[in-house]
Amino acid sequence: MKLIIPVAGAGTRLKPHTISNPKALLQVAGKPMLDHILQPLAVLQPEECLLVVGYLGNKIVDHVSENYNIPMRFIAQEKLLGLGFALHLALQEIESGPVLIVLGDTIVDCDVSSMVQAGEYVLGVRKVDDPTRFGIAEVSNGSIVRLEEKPQKPRSDLALIGLYYFQEIDLLKNQLNELVRSGKTTAGEIQFTDALQGMIESGTAFVPFEVNDWYDCGKKETLLATNRHLLAKLPEPFLINGSTIIPHVSIADTASIVNCTIGPNVAIGNNSCLENCTIDNSIIGDGTSLKNVVCRDSLVGHQVVVEGTRHNLNLGDYSEVRIVE
Repeated sequence: MKLIIPVAGAGTRLKPHTISNPKALLQVAGKPMLDHILQPLAVLQPEECLLVVGYLGNKIVDHVSENYNIPMRFIAQEKLLGLGFALHLALQEIESGPVLIVLGDTIVDCDVSSMVQAGEYVLGVRKVDDPTRFGIAEVSNGSIVRLEEKPQKPRSDLALIGLYYFQEIDLLKNQLNELVRSGKTTAGEIQFTDALQGMIESGTAFVPFEVNDWYDCGKKETLLATNRHLLAKLPEPFLINGSTIIPHVSIADTASIVNCTIGPNVAIGNNSCLENCTIDNSIIGDGTSLKNVVCRDSLVGHQVVVEGTRHNLNLGDYSEVRIVE
């Protein structure tokens, strides 16, 4: 089996953090978002993984090449014409299935091995409170009979969650090729959902596979919420002399913590130094220095310096904030 993971997006809703880093490498619960996706897939022993890269793609290439032994291929997406176009590019490099597609900005909690055994064509789904925000699957007699992108009047509460399995890919390739050839777009993009709906109308039976949960990382608020959920799955934190650590947290072994109260729901990156700080519900990047800081609900990037402040922070890499009294 081969994997396709599209990670070409610019992540505009997560600026300023995505000015210097691709969204897939932003930290959540102590490691890059992409690692939360790739590491569980290793159990499948994929023949090859194709990553569709674009914005700051060289950083993704370097990270994956340095940290994974899975055979990798990188497909450059120069025109950001939507998910359907990204997958069209990747599928041109593959002759036949099976293929598992996993979106690069969503972390899924499920048994992927069971999913790929659930049928020849399988779509990951999850019940949601507000179906108008998602691509929605309508199910009848155990098969998906209709897909609709962000419907105003939903017929179902089952959202597509970014996990797709195809035993063979010819039909999908044909649908995407036709969308690209015709120039048909929805909301200005070539939509993967349109290709899937075309397969359904041509007689393909998709099996819905309901996942335990999935976590969105598309903007600051959802990234922090995902951080909270994933930290809750980690072991109890170790004690640090002179500081108070409140579960759940992730603190890198190389971080220095002096006279601080850390937690709950805090992730602190490598080589960061915190002194006289109170931090909760926040993500702190690598090599960052915080001194006499109180912050909550914050995203602080890499190599940031903050001294003497009490704020809700959203600081990108290499920022400096010093309060002088």
